[in-house]
This record gives sequence, structure tokens and C-alpha cells, in this order.
Amino acid sequence: MTDFLQALVLGVIQGLTEFLPISSSAHLRIFPELFGWGDPGAAFTAVIQIGTELAVLVYFRKDIWDIVRAWTLSLFKAEYRGHLDARMGWFVIVGSLPIVILGVLFKDTIESHFRNLWLVATMLIVMGLVLGAADRLGGNEKRIKQMNLRDAVLMGAAQAAALVPGVSRSGATLSMGRGLGYERAAVTRFSFLLAIPAVVGAGLFELKDVPGSDNPYGWGPTIVATVVSFVVGYAAIAWLLRYVSTHDLTPFVIYRVLLGAGVIALLAAGVLSA
Repeated sequence: MTDFLQALVLGVIQGLTEFLPISSSAHLRIFPELFGWGDPGAAFTAVIQIGTELAVLVYFRKDIWDIVRAWTLSLFKAEYRGHLDARMGWFVIVGSLPIVILGVLFKDTIESHFRNLWLVATMLIVMGLVLGAADRLGGNEKRIKQMNLRDAVLMGAAQAAALVPGVSRSGATLSMGRGLGYERAAVTRFSFLLAIPAVVGAGLFELKDVPGSDNPYGWGPTIVATVVSFVVGYAAIAWLLRYVSTHDLTPFVIYRVLLGAGVIALLAAGVLSA
């Protein structure tokens, strides 16, 4: 029963933090340590992220269907190749390549050295400051229809940095997108779509390790956490899209810096171990 309660809490944390630019992987690494539960492991973290990506699939089901349909038709019919949805399909595919390639090449390092809490806390602070600067100094004139292949590749490269816990997929993509001059709502929506192939792929790849030594939770708790992350994640998507349309990202920057600094202080005091 204890495992199921812990999994429920971790599912809520995952759902709340996956789409906010504060790094869900950092929270799933930090808070279990604070609670005395230990590291849930890379396999558990990757698999329950499938729940939040299913929330994306459901929330954006019409957009995703339009993109898949237009992209497929563009392979056979020239008149569809200039369509925004067809181009968006290529942008998501090409933008996903950096994180997929680097994730495969550095899998062992990601699952071991990158989970060090000193590194996680440092990335929370550094990338929080980068996010704040990009949001404050970036333009706000570009809409989603103005996206091109270069920008998609750059945002995909930024997303790949989130292989390090503490960076945040949405935070890195938002930072790059805002730096390129895109409005917050446009780049936020694209970051959701861009994450689907990488997160679902990583989760499916790690399924084989769910009952393994790297995952202290078995199938039951992992499924519970995944379902909870779906429900909470769906609500988080709706809230964030409304929020970024009228607010800047300063609260997330402040939160990241405070959390990172707090973790460093606890590490230095010996309360937490890296």
C-alpha cells in the first residue's frame, strides 16, 4: 500500500510539473529524496511521463489529427505540401531528432551521472535565469504560421538539453522560441507537440525496465502514477495555455531559482545526498 501512495503522489507531481517550465524530472528526483523515498529511477520517471503525453494527445486531438492527415496527404499530393499542418508535421519530426539521437547515445550517462542532485539544482537555477532573460528580451511578433525548418531544428536542439534533469523540456523550448521572437502561446503549443515523439518513445523504450532493479516500484504503482499524471497533466495544459496568453514567465523563474538554491543548501548541510 505504501508503494501505491508514493506512486500517487509522484503521479501528481509529474502531472503538475511536466508542462510548466520547471522540470518534472527534477521534481521527481528531488521530492522523493526529501520524503525519504529514494530515487524512483529513470525507468519509472520515463514511463509515467507517458501519462502526461497521453493528456497532450487527448487535449490536442483535433490539431494532431489535422497535422497527421495533412502531412500524410502531402507525401502523395503536391497541393498539400505548403499547408501549415503538413509543414508542422515535418517540424515535429525534424525537431524531435536531436533528443532522440542524444538520448540513445548517452542513455547510460543520463540514467546515472545526470541524476546527481548537485547538477539538477544547478540546472534549475541556470536554465531558470536563461528562461527569464529569453522571455524578457525576446520578441513577441512571430505566430505559429511563421515557423520555419530552421526554427524547428533550433527548438528541437533546445529540447534535447532537457535530457539533463533540471533543464525542463518546455522551459528549454520556450527559452529558444522566445529568443527567436515567437509569442508565448505559439511556442508553448509547439513545445507540447514537439515533446510527443520523444517522451512517448522514451517511455515505451523503458517499459522493459519497469520491474527491474532501477525501478523500486512494480507494475501496479507505476500504472497508478501514470493514470494520475494523465488526469493532472490534462488540467495543467489547459491552465498553462490560458496563463501564458496574458502573463509572463517570471513566477516560474523565481520558483526555479529558489528551489535550486534550496536543494544546494540542503546538500551542503548534509540533509540530502547527491
